[in-house]
Amino acid sequence: MAYSTQLGFQDAASPIMEELLHFHDHALMIILLISVLVTYMMVVTTYTKLYNKNITDSQLIETIWTILPAMTLTLIALPSLRILYLMDEINKPHLTIKAIGHQWYWTYEYSDYVALEFDSYMIPTSDLLPGQFRLLEVDHRMVTPIGSPMRVLVSAEDVLHSWAVPALGVKMDAVPGRLNQTAFTVSRPGVFYGQCSEICGANHSFMPIVVEAVPLEHFENWYTMMLQDA
Repeated sequence: MAYSTQLGFQDAASPIMEELLHFHDHALMIILLISVLVTYMMVVTTYTKLYNKNITDSQLIETIWTILPAMTLTLIALPSLRILYLMDEINKPHLTIKAIGHQWYWTYEYSDYVALEFDSYMIPTSDLLPGQFRLLEVDHRMVTPIGSPMRVLVSAEDVLHSWAVPALGVKMDAVPGRLNQTAFTVSRPGVFYGQCSEICGANHSFMPIVVEAVPLEHFENWYTMMLQDA
């Protein structure tokens, strides 16, 4: 999860987020090179006393400074489009979970096997245990198995919400009357935190999202236990 004074992204916990981090570094390097080049040209232009009257009308240099930006944009656009298609690709998910946003909590439905449904509320600050995070911990986590392609169907019951978990590279709007879908594969065990990312009312900042990734056998045990408690 994010920590105080952090400047970069959270550590990736899914292949899609790893791709996004690589693309971020790729684009940032291009921006850095452009900034250095432009700064150098401005400094040289400011301090040089030399001039060339022929450079004010040159077809060659106009061609160069038209083609180079186009090539640069292509170098940025192609990897970006590839990641966009990867994020929309959903191939034979092992498990489908429905996340429904309410004011101001989430409901999760596991319906592929024996139907399981539960609400996920933020734990009040006064009830937190040592080591739990304020405004981020919930009473019921969304549990997923590691290494399994997951599909999340996202909707809302009242107003616009947004289901977002930065470490997984997932963000999907929850729209009343509409069913959106997103997918991810958790690559390592852990607990990953997110929050509603669409302003949805007075308690918008009090409906966190917690995804806990566990091995498959632990997931099966958790599923059985939740069914017994339901």
